Amino acid sequence: MKKDIHPENYRPVIFHDNSSGERFLIGSTIETEATDKWTDGNEYPLAKVDVTSASHPFYTGQEKVMDTAGRVDRFKQRAAKARK
Repeated sequence: MKKDIHPENYRPVIFHDNSSGERFLIGSTIETEATDKWTDGNEYPLAKVDVTSASHPFYTGQEKVMDTAGRVDRFKQRAAKARK
């Protein structure tokens, strides 16, 4: 790896997939306040994300609806009102 090409805050970060529960330890510059222990016993910054390769349909081959903001439910409610 070339020296002095990464920003000062480049460090290992745990990414936790909220959909599948998988966790990855990857180098990143993401800002986060939370920390957690990794399998090696060390504590690292923790970033929670909604989609990773462990839960994305392209990688898993399984189609599923990921709606964390309730958009699908709101759409169904509007559609039901429109039918009445």
